[in-house]
Amino acid sequence: MIFFRYIIIPFIFFQTIEKSNYLEKIPNSNYSIDMVYIPGGEYKMGTDDKNSNTKISSYWISKYEITWEVFNLFMEHENDNKFEFVVGNEKIKIDGISKPTTPYTDMTFGMGYEGYPAVNMTHFAASKFCKWLSLVSGNYYRLPTEAEWEYTCRAGSKSDYYFGDDINQIDNYAWHKDNSGDKYQKVGVKEPNKWGIYDMLGNVSEWVADSYEENIFKSKKLRSDPFIFSKSKYPKVYRGGSWNDKPDQLLTYKRFYSNSSLQERDPQIPKSKWWNTDAPNIGFRIVRIENVDSEPLRDKFWYN
Repeated sequence: MIFFRYIIIPFIFFQTIEKSNYLEKIPNSNYSIDMVYIPGGEYKMGTDDKNSNTKISSYWISKYEITWEVFNLFMEHENDNKFEFVVGNEKIKIDGISKPTTPYTDMTFGMGYEGYPAVNMTHFAASKFCKWLSLVSGNYYRLPTEAEWEYTCRAGSKSDYYFGDDINQIDNYAWHKDNSGDKYQKVGVKEPNKWGIYDMLGNVSEWVADSYEENIFKSKKLRSDPFIFSKSKYPKVYRGGSWNDKPDQLLTYKRFYSNSSLQERDPQIPKSKWWNTDAPNIGFRIVRIENVDSEPLRDKFWYN
């Protein structure tokens, strides 16, 4: 097993932010994350009968789901002390970040490692990955909000799927129950949506930052960058559907939420805060926003 030691410079300065796609190269590794710039806008979030007009600020989102080899850098990092870095005029302090505990079994379940989406991590672990990546890169990362995720998935579409309403086309765009061979597949194999983002539907479902609330579309007022937070472990939202779902579940607006069944086979008492033993269909991707969230909001996104 290879361990990576990160030497963190206390202050990292970024004078300007270019509004274009870029590669986030992870220090002391051969890996990087493709980030795609998404201009903000307004859209109707939800279904025809349950929806809300939603305004989204600009951000970058990872082109692909986070893969095992990238997540493994976080799993094996040296435990860090307290550091700080600067983005624009904002000084961000980060407390020490512990690495995940070693899982009691192979969390790939033999489905693939290099180039395959990381799965079975808890919502907490995915959020801490974002905090760790912020520390080592000097850029602020977090999970996408549910509203950002759907905005990205739709890519300007108003249909059930981001490629239209014809379910017969789905094999061109997504891995699902009927074509996956009962396992996740390498990221970026199917066709992307119109904004160049891969696997937004199918392959693995994706954690978003929000806690689940059933009646988010009750108000018809314009919602600006909405985010629903709760300290409760459950329920957290995940989106997109997976290799284990039928095609008619892979909808741009379909909402899934977590419960204790995701850790049903975890033998530990208490259950692991890092690993789900029963979520081989849930992974995540990340976002970076133009304007860094306030410290209280960062604390919510990062579980501080």
